[in-house]
Amino acid sequence: MSLENYSVYMPSYSIGDGVYDRIGEVCSPFGHCGVIIGGERARQAAAKEIRHAAEKAGIKLTGELWYGGEASYENVEALEGRPEVLAADYIFAVGGGKALDTCKCLGTRLSKPVFTFPTIASTCAACTSVSIMYNADRTFKGPFFFKKPPEHAFINTRIIAEAPYKYMWAGMGDTYAKYFEATVSSAGEELPHYFELGARISSMCVEPVLRYGKAALEQNKAGKAGYELEQCVLAIVVTTAMASILLTLEHTVHYNSGLAHAVFYSLTAYPHIEERHLHGEVVGFGVLILLLCDKNYEDFRRIYDFNKSVGLPVCLKDIEITDSQLKEVLPAVLNASDIAHNPYKITEKMLTAAFDELEAYNNK
Repeated sequence: MSLENYSVYMPSYSIGDGVYDRIGEVCSPFGHCGVIIGGERARQAAAKEIRHAAEKAGIKLTGELWYGGEASYENVEALEGRPEVLAADYIFAVGGGKALDTCKCLGTRLSKPVFTFPTIASTCAACTSVSIMYNADRTFKGPFFFKKPPEHAFINTRIIAEAPYKYMWAGMGDTYAKYFEATVSSAGEELPHYFELGARISSMCVEPVLRYGKAALEQNKAGKAGYELEQCVLAIVVTTAMASILLTLEHTVHYNSGLAHAVFYSLTAYPHIEERHLHGEVVGFGVLILLLCDKNYEDFRRIYDFNKSVGLPVCLKDIEITDSQLKEVLPAVLNASDIAHNPYKITEKMLTAAFDELEAYNNK
């Protein structure tokens, strides 16, 4: 293995219930004019406080814009020509994963710094250097990689605690998937430092979720940010992003994705998956299939029991998929790029057996 010249850019972030007060000290070196872009509900939850903190710091805001409702290149192109965007020195990205991914893609194409303000804890989008892009019809298109993560993430735990708990609930599934996908896809390999570091960091994507997840969801339901909620937010938003940045340093998904995501992306062929279910919710289900294919029954039982305890899906019925629909989508799972790099070939027979085994486990 030869040495190479490369650079690694890791996330910068502030976490707590008063982090918006740091907008001035963090953002002012990049200019004195920003534009807020995000989801409708997200801006209702956070924009007023962001405006107040920005004005207090002498930062002018050119406007507040809706991101378009989907992380698509079409919506990025629609925002590129907006005068509010062109006049701004940087972008304040507010909301969940799709809003943040849209803004990160926009900032990269316009060479404008992006500061993220996650209002839910469902993905690591606020801190990672990739945008997951979709087609205009809401089907998955592919990842858009860029050099650096956002300049800084302002993670307001009070706002996240006041958000609907389903987002953190789903985020937990996407977070623990990082560990299992990274370690399975890299099994038995001698890795360069950045991949090895990413795989090792990913262990902190699973343990805090299993340890604090149930209590964190109770705090979220009560709208109160406690220690357990903060630990889960850090795992979902920050730790997963750190692992992802290292695992995708070569701009491939070889070690950053796997069978759990292949299951999710293939199932988006059915509109109800995007309409009635969340990304991490279905990915968390996919982890069970990954673990059964890998014959890792110890971790399968841990994840199954955790999913049961918090209501994450454990069977096809939970994600409204029939046996006939599953048979239709299996070829797409097998052709997904997410499983192209695996220590063993995943076959249709193997997948069918895993799904059958999971259904049988539920019927015990």
